[in-house]
Amino acid sequence: MTQLMKAAKSGTRDGLEKTRMAVMRKVSFLHRKDVLGDSEEEDMGLLEVSVTDIKPPAPELGPMPDGLSPQQVVRRHILGSIVQSEGSYVESLKRVLQDYRNPLMEMEPKVLSARKCQVVFFRVKEILHCHSMFQIALSSRVAEWDSTEKIGDLFVASFSKSMVLDVYSDYVNNFTNAMSIIKKACLTKPAFLEFLKRRQVCSPDRVTLYGLMVKPIQRFPQFILLLQDMLKNTPRGHPDRLSLQLALTELETLAEKLNEQKRLADQVAEIQQLTKSVSDRSSLNKLLTSGQRQLLLCETLTETVYGDRGQLIKSKERRVFLLNDMLVCANINFKGQLEISSLVPLGPKYVVKWNTALPQVQVVEVGQDGGSYDKDNVLIQHAGTKKASAAGQAQNKVYFGPPRLFQELQDLQKDLAVVEQITFLISTLHGTYQNLNMTVAQDWCLALQRLMRVKEEEIHSANKCRLRLLLPGKPDKSGRPISFMVVFITPNPLSKISWVNRLHLAKIGLREENQPGWLCPDEDKKSRAPFWCPILACCIPAFSPRGLSLQLGALVHSPVSCPLLGFSAVSTSLPQGYLWVGGGQEGAGGQVEIFSLNRPSPRTVKSFPLAAPVLCMEYIPEPEEGESGDESHVAAEPSAAVHPTICLGLQDGSILVYGSVDTGTQCLATSRSPGLQPVLCLRHSPFHLFAGLQDGTVAAYPRTSGGVPWDLESPPVCLTVGPGPVRTLLSLEDAVWASCGPRVTVLDATSLQTQQSFEAHQDEAVSVTHMVKAGSGVWMAFSSGSSIRLFHTETLEHLQEINIATRTTFLLPGQKHLCVTSLLICQGLLWVGTDQGVIVLLPVPRLEGIPKITGKGMVSLNGHCGPVAFLAVATSILAPDILRSDQEEAEGPRAEEDKPDGQAHEPPPASRVGRELTRKKGILLQYRLRSTAHLPGPLLSVREPAPADGSALEHSEEDGSIYEMADDPDVWVRSRPCARDAHRKEICSVAIISGGQGYRNFGSASGGSGRPAPCGETDSALLIWQVPLTL
Repeated sequence: MTQLMKAAKSGTRDGLEKTRMAVMRKVSFLHRKDVLGDSEEEDMGLLEVSVTDIKPPAPELGPMPDGLSPQQVVRRHILGSIVQSEGSYVESLKRVLQDYRNPLMEMEPKVLSARKCQVVFFRVKEILHCHSMFQIALSSRVAEWDSTEKIGDLFVASFSKSMVLDVYSDYVNNFTNAMSIIKKACLTKPAFLEFLKRRQVCSPDRVTLYGLMVKPIQRFPQFILLLQDMLKNTPRGHPDRLSLQLALTELETLAEKLNEQKRLADQVAEIQQLTKSVSDRSSLNKLLTSGQRQLLLCETLTETVYGDRGQLIKSKERRVFLLNDMLVCANINFKGQLEISSLVPLGPKYVVKWNTALPQVQVVEVGQDGGSYDKDNVLIQHAGTKKASAAGQAQNKVYFGPPRLFQELQDLQKDLAVVEQITFLISTLHGTYQNLNMTVAQDWCLALQRLMRVKEEEIHSANKCRLRLLLPGKPDKSGRPISFMVVFITPNPLSKISWVNRLHLAKIGLREENQPGWLCPDEDKKSRAPFWCPILACCIPAFSPRGLSLQLGALVHSPVSCPLLGFSAVSTSLPQGYLWVGGGQEGAGGQVEIFSLNRPSPRTVKSFPLAAPVLCMEYIPEPEEGESGDESHVAAEPSAAVHPTICLGLQDGSILVYGSVDTGTQCLATSRSPGLQPVLCLRHSPFHLFAGLQDGTVAAYPRTSGGVPWDLESPPVCLTVGPGPVRTLLSLEDAVWASCGPRVTVLDATSLQTQQSFEAHQDEAVSVTHMVKAGSGVWMAFSSGSSIRLFHTETLEHLQEINIATRTTFLLPGQKHLCVTSLLICQGLLWVGTDQGVIVLLPVPRLEGIPKITGKGMVSLNGHCGPVAFLAVATSILAPDILRSDQEEAEGPRAEEDKPDGQAHEPPPASRVGRELTRKKGILLQYRLRSTAHLPGPLLSVREPAPADGSALEHSEEDGSIYEMADDPDVWVRSRPCARDAHRKEICSVAIISGGQGYRNFGSASGGSGRPAPCGETDSALLIWQVPLTL
């Protein structure tokens, strides 16, 4: 026992050193074997120890010493949580073996064969070995905690071994298979079902076998949360901080790989289940079994069928599958005993109802007039109705989805027209009458206008949870195409956005330039499924005067302050806002082109010339509260509110500040750099605007409280960084990094004092040209050479170096010299642009660990004919109210805290109705006409009066607020997310823009795709990639 503990302890001490050496040698920590042995322990290289014989001392923290800081106290508590959760996890693994596997193997007669037992409990023993050894090392670390306070290197040493990834990968990939064997045995062998019930009843916590076996899948996310808490409470300079960041990266990488493998395994299982429901001879079966189909989205939705007058005729749950090139809808057929429901999830059987090619599917909104189909030549019929209504054909009118709302809006419009005519007639009366005067007539008009506004809001809300698809049907006898409308209720607004977004991107993914769009050079040039990568949405000329071959300088995205688009358009469009593209030509001045992204395709909205070429741009958002330089700024006049601005740096030394497009794009301020030096780069912090100049100076302009955010009139603070040009600046939380030649200088963001400087490259002739930050690291690119390097933001250590050229050789055979010309990090991906026009994508961790490259990269087959001048990101946040369900909007924010799951939403009390008028739903407008209040007849109101039993009409079929319509007893199978779980504060829409000369497709022999290039090889062009919404 002592030797084991000593071995584990010494192993963890040099584990961090080995990790660092591996990083420097660019070795991946996590090597995955291509072919695993037949699951024998000897193949795994595991230490052969019988787990039941090892009784390691339980890790225990000693009494808390005196004089600990608050952070040290918190770190002790977090360590206690790690110890407790690890002990509980190891006990759960032991229970799986001792309470289930061993009795089943020894049972006579056998209720589960030995072969099936091996499949069900595959790799559980090996996982237990890994964590038993980790627990031994943890014991020694806990014992010496008060003297060392180190835990990060233990995680790095324990979980960076390829063995850990191997056993967990095998377990995760086998999990679906294991559950199906258990489910089948429960249905066919009563003795096995009885055994599982008996074991569950006897267990102290009543956790089922499924509950125990799902724990390995959840283990690494739990570790990540604990280590994030530990890192938050570990101050800078602490010896454990770097190793904690490395550990966080290691665990995140491991969890990401396991998640990806689980997703692929689930996708294969779903397609197999769907294939079983199709006859072997059908064309759909051949398509599904061809191996060319990827499942992009799969969800249980409720199909609803409406009558001619908008009444709900029927509703039924369907399973809808979005594949990369087709949409399939299936009936759900649940068979089997409900009593096994609590022991193992029971999957449904499917019966395919219809399938259709993806390009023929259209999303249609309530009240949408326009469309890409020809209304005169297409007859639309609602799915589920026997034939199209005669009235609908006669009037050639179609009411999409729940037609009642749209019909009522049209009725109100007609009534308003009549009332306006009546008003005109009343104005011609010569006599005076009590209830027939202009006051009454104007009241009628006002009431109807308010009702129309509320009806439009109801239509907007009905769109939130209803997915309406127009699908092609068989033509009628005259040969006229018939389309039919299918209406699905999604579980929540988030689901609706997800479906619309993925349908839209899957269609773009079918274009020739995205088939394929990316290749993985490390995997025998294997093409990657287009959907799981950014998808090339469009290629546009960068400048409108095509005759001028202007050089691109910079690009920034200016988001709009409020959403301009409807609910579904938001989920398909590029991030809303404006692209500012700057450039110019030596001696010919500069130019700025502004593109609007608020339409289906980008379009130019403004263009203006400048005196000199644009070299750099910086978007300055509105300052957040607490960002002002001193307290007096907070009390500034409201009229002097600071709007978002765009700063431009020109070659002649000018710095220009422009207002955003929302405020008219006027030039707010101009300044000249000291010595009229060209402005090579601009960056802002909460307190200063920094300009990197040609002569090695950084000019810092302080923030002001006026309409212009920076004081450009007074001379700036000048900081000399070096003899050469300041090529790039990087703004961190409390520091600014400035590069000059191969050295990087770290400046304090507030006091502007130089903190330290370090050498990023050993060659004096090489300059640092690009710096991007993610987590606790900064990636740098250089003026020559194809390598990029990673540095730690706190210790400034060089942590990793990657050669980009090795990933592009198959695209550019014979090209020995490659140079990196642009860098960008966004959503866990490092984008690298090169001087050959090739763009490389490398995965990096998203959390606050070290952003080292941990996986195989991808190369885009779409690029430029010349160097990639810049890579920029455009993001916009979907407004939170778009994501709120109608019930949440009616109830207000307090519903989130005090409403138990599944509880019905209650209508707002009468006293709150007046305050609710500004909300989108929950409006109970009882508008009484001033001079006709005493007359008989119903009031003009938004909704029908409440029924006599007092139940509210909040759940009418048309208002988009239904989350669970079916009353089936087997809701446990559906695993539907409840409304509370689905609530999200925001969703980020992301696009990546690259700029360079022309457009080139590297996948085609001719160098160009089948589509005509929108611009010549020498013209400046923008490529825009759309990233799937992260939901």
